[in-house]
Amino acid sequence: MASTAIQVSNVSGVEKRSHHSTKTETVSTTIISQVVGEAMTNTSQLSFRGVRASKFRHVYGQTARKDKCYENVKITKDAHDSNCCAANPKFLAIITEVAGGGAFIVLPLEKTGRLDLNAGKVTGHAGPVLDIKWNPFNDNVIASASEDCTVKLWHIPDGGFTDNVQQWLVELRGHKRRCTYIEWHPTADNVLLSAGSDHLIFVWNIGTSTPINIIKCHPDVIYSMSFNRDGSLLATTCKDKQLRIIEPRTGRVVKEGVCHVGSKSSKVVYLGDTGRLFTTGFSRQSDRQYALWNQEDLSVPLRSEMIDSSSGILIPYYDADTRMIYVAGKGDGNIRYYEIVDEEPWIHYLTQYLSGSPQRGLGYMPKRGVQTQLCETFRFYKLHATRGLCEPISMIVPRKSETYQDDLYPDTAAPTPSLTAEEWIKGTNRDPVLMSMKTGSVLPHTVRTFKPVRYDPVERKLLTSDKNNDKKFAFITQETVVDYRPVERAESGFHDMNPSTDEDEMASSDSHENDDDEDDDDEDDSDPTAQRERIRRNHVWAIISLLEEQAKGPYHLMMRAADAKAAKTSCNLGTKFQQTQQMWSRPTRSMTQLNIISPTNGMHKANSIGIGSIGVANQRTTLSGTAFMSSDKAIEIIDAPVPGTELKRAAYDAQEEIRRLKQQLALKDRRIHELEEQLQRYKNSFIGDSTA
Repeated sequence: MASTAIQVSNVSGVEKRSHHSTKTETVSTTIISQVVGEAMTNTSQLSFRGVRASKFRHVYGQTARKDKCYENVKITKDAHDSNCCAANPKFLAIITEVAGGGAFIVLPLEKTGRLDLNAGKVTGHAGPVLDIKWNPFNDNVIASASEDCTVKLWHIPDGGFTDNVQQWLVELRGHKRRCTYIEWHPTADNVLLSAGSDHLIFVWNIGTSTPINIIKCHPDVIYSMSFNRDGSLLATTCKDKQLRIIEPRTGRVVKEGVCHVGSKSSKVVYLGDTGRLFTTGFSRQSDRQYALWNQEDLSVPLRSEMIDSSSGILIPYYDADTRMIYVAGKGDGNIRYYEIVDEEPWIHYLTQYLSGSPQRGLGYMPKRGVQTQLCETFRFYKLHATRGLCEPISMIVPRKSETYQDDLYPDTAAPTPSLTAEEWIKGTNRDPVLMSMKTGSVLPHTVRTFKPVRYDPVERKLLTSDKNNDKKFAFITQETVVDYRPVERAESGFHDMNPSTDEDEMASSDSHENDDDEDDDDEDDSDPTAQRERIRRNHVWAIISLLEEQAKGPYHLMMRAADAKAAKTSCNLGTKFQQTQQMWSRPTRSMTQLNIISPTNGMHKANSIGIGSIGVANQRTTLSGTAFMSSDKAIEIIDAPVPGTELKRAAYDAQEEIRRLKQQLALKDRRIHELEEQLQRYKNSFIGDSTA
């Protein structure tokens, strides 16, 4: 009985457990079905988006080979947080370590390999150089800021220096303490900003070496500066932990807000024309971080994120064409890069370039200097911290095709200013002038500038000339100036052979006689008979002039046209093309540059710019057939003709000219005699009628 009761109780327990498990499964099934139903009705919450599409997701950094690097460079050891390096499609400039004063070296890009110890440097500063920047509109002009409180501009000749250079182009003085940073205006020519440890920002017009404005809104040390796309606004970071947006022409603070609360340096860069800013700095716990801001509201960042806990200062580099931003720290061996978008989360991390060698500074190449055939979107010049090496690093988008990629290279900023300094001072704003990157795909580094610059001490201003544009504008704007003046009689000994000259003189003498007759009758203007007589006389003279024109005949008109053509050919100063060629091209010795003055003595006169050393001895011409002297230097003649052939040709042309002039002289004398007889007959008939 007892065993039977135990068995019954066990069976009932099993039934209860099975019933409970069945209820649990039913409840879980119901929950799962509800979740699936909600997911089906609201797919946006649980949908799988996959990997974000981006053409720059696989960008990688590729270092140059050893023979393409710059070795044995004494890189500066100054702790200042600038780039210490600047590059353009022509040159690479690096701040160097010197025993006294300050210096930086300028190397042509193609001069790679081991640097000579005696290479020329720019040594014009009395203190260490802290920052250098190339002029964005002139590849031969660089600005440097130094601890000697000055900013100096230097003109670098093509090919670089062979000796040390101490003569600057322009010196800008105004700071009371050391100059720490400089920044060129992105669209206006000859506008430069300099920040100093005196908490001031000078806006310079380097054309006149005078300050446009002095910004005095910073109470402490300035850490960085950045212009927006058209240069109308300036963003700055300061030691007081404030991010400011300033109107540089007036110094007015447009917006202001707390940036990074850490005590170390912070940097800012404008994100092109997006209206947003990117900053890097430190948190209260000294963690490195970045933040994205809207220029209309600096109270709260659009996004802020911690990066790591290293101590090196992060410096951002923005590429407006690809909308990628690169972040590199001093003392780091890696470079992180992000992509900027127009919607939340506003910025996406892509990847990073890793290296075991720490960097002291990074210079970067403007977009017009990258190699499009390699799909290169950005290029850094890394200054190694442990050895004297500058290493190019190319950021490349992997593509199988080697043809030009339109989607990677939109139109970029050209080395041409969109407005002058005077226009910008008056309040004009313009976007940068754009150029197609397809031009640089034919040959690397073809988009360069050649604008010789010099300082005029008389006008006290900087004079810049773009020779390419000067040639084009001179050819377009110059009109054809035709000079029909005869050859000077004093030099040639010949009389004017143009028939119209003597005829005009005769007509003018007759008109003077007519005027004398009219003057004699001025006293009788009140007499009606005298007035009628004067009117009748004018009619008669008009009839005489008409008869003279009719008497000339078609032969005379043909001869006159031929004389005009000959005068235009022999006495013209040159057509538009010839004038422009004489003005700008290389001078050569040709017959178009020689004007025959006299066929008797064989004397030639130089008629073009650049001809020099023409001597006359014993009534014979002696041409110096070795060199022509220009305003700059002697130019060697390569295509000079044989002197004997040239003189024979000149003599033959002179004989033909003499023969033609003799024929014209004989025809003119005969025609003058005929006209004099006809005129005398008309005068006699007129006098007879008046007396009758």
